[in-house]
Amino acid sequence: MKAKKSLGQHFLKSEKALKSLIDVSNLSPSDTILEIGPGQGVLTEKLLESSSHVIAVEKDDSLYALLETKFEKEIADKKLELILGDILDFDLSRLRASSYKLVANIPYNITGAILEKFLSVKQQPSQMTLLVQREVAKRIVASDAKESILSISIKAYGTPAYIETVKAGSFVPIPQVDSAIITINNISKGFFDKFDEEQFFKMVRAGFKSKRKKLSSNLSPLFPKERVRETFDTLKLDPNVRAEDISLEDWREILLYLSA
Repeated sequence: MKAKKSLGQHFLKSEKALKSLIDVSNLSPSDTILEIGPGQGVLTEKLLESSSHVIAVEKDDSLYALLETKFEKEIADKKLELILGDILDFDLSRLRASSYKLVANIPYNITGAILEKFLSVKQQPSQMTLLVQREVAKRIVASDAKESILSISIKAYGTPAYIETVKAGSFVPIPQVDSAIITINNISKGFFDKFDEEQFFKMVRAGFKSKRKKLSSNLSPLFPKERVRETFDTLKLDPNVRAEDISLEDWREILLYLSA
């Protein structure tokens, strides 16, 4: 079946990558697994070997029909719940599970939206194992030691790790860039115990608004300049530091002090 460019479809064919996705997910028979865009079902097959309950959400109606036939027995046995729909519209209350893991080869064009949805939602997954564009994976873990809105946003909810690179030739059709497997573990909202998410991300967006500017200058429209200077002095932060050079914990301390 031909991939649809409009849906960002690139079907994974690498057995090595499939094995890595399963291995790093630490699956058990009692796990509920949510898969996004099962495509032709190659990852779905592996997930069904490791878990007794897989929920797969497929947007492409022709692929959905293919999967219905391919997994007729598993669907009848209620091991697989196949859902036709857009994952970004998916109601997580349908999971009917107190805990679940997200494992998927996700479309490049909705990576950010998927991460935002599943990390910020009340019913977060306990773990995420994702195949994403390699450059995005490197940004998420800040492999160059430079943070971004993306890396800080994800680290506020969990612990990301870069597992391995998956070459472009591992897919059909072959994408123009390499991919990578990442995991996000320890997912929770514990970081926001003393302030709310909206308040935190408003500050982070302001801090990264002008990358060439000092962080203290970027924060001044939100907080009085004198208060910002006092905060940096108290926290012993370099007044010339840029947003990309400070840690998640620094962001937390800055907000706690500024909002006190």
